Amino acid sequence: MSAAPNRRPRPNYLLSAVAIVAALVVFVVPFVFIVLTAVKDRRQAAEFDFSWPQGFHLVRNLVDVVQARDYLLIIAYINSTILTVASVTIMAVTSAMVAYVLQRRRGRWNGLVNFLVLSGLIIPPAVVPTIWVLQRLGLFRTMSGLILVEVAFGLAFCVLLFRAFIAAIPRELDEAAIIDGAGPVRLFFQVIFPLLRPVIVTVVLVQSVFVYNDFVNPLYFLPGEQNATVQLTLYNFNSQFNTQYNLLFMDILLITIPPLLMFVAFNRQIVAGMTAGAIKG
Repeated sequence: MSAAPNRRPRPNYLLSAVAIVAALVVFVVPFVFIVLTAVKDRRQAAEFDFSWPQGFHLVRNLVDVVQARDYLLIIAYINSTILTVASVTIMAVTSAMVAYVLQRRRGRWNGLVNFLVLSGLIIPPAVVPTIWVLQRLGLFRTMSGLILVEVAFGLAFCVLLFRAFIAAIPRELDEAAIIDGAGPVRLFFQVIFPLLRPVIVTVVLVQSVFVYNDFVNPLYFLPGEQNATVQLTLYNFNSQFNTQYNLLFMDILLITIPPLLMFVAFNRQIVAGMTAGAIKG
């Protein structure tokens, strides 16, 4: 008796069309509106409508935004780059180490630590107590303090991702490395850490976009114009150029393009890393 042929599900064209239209309305239309407003002159941008520009002022608006407030946007790019690279690096290494210990070592404190990790995902951040702690440590208004805040807020999510993936790595690999003379540090960084590459890529990309686009934490924990990140330049432009929408939207365009390009370029790696962790966990 021959096996029944596998039938592929029939495509639902109506549902696909609805999904495409919804994606266009939610994602594409707002982005096109930003681009069109960013290349208009001041008079036409003040009308704040969805119309074709009467003249393209891309270079003029770009120069005005970059030169505003003594090149504040350049300073903001530097601050955001330092913040993102340092925060994500600490986050990836620390969360991988915590997840490895939690997954491999069973003790009476595991339940408490797991509860604290889950609490980091559920409990909203307390701004005033955090500022009080940073002031006592002398880290308030410093880049180091903000980096620690970003790491603390993103650590729980990263630990869960790493732990789900580490559960699929056989313990025999640890035992073989120990027999070969590897200590705990060498075992983790030379044997385990390279195997976590799919999750590391996911953590780095997702948290980089989150930290780079973060507006609230730099506003609360790193005040001051010279400490501005790229998202805070948007706040400054909105207060200074509240009637010059062409410059405001050009600033939005400039700070949106880098994370957008990174997300589009590495979209497959993000999905692959999260799917691998979910299945193997």
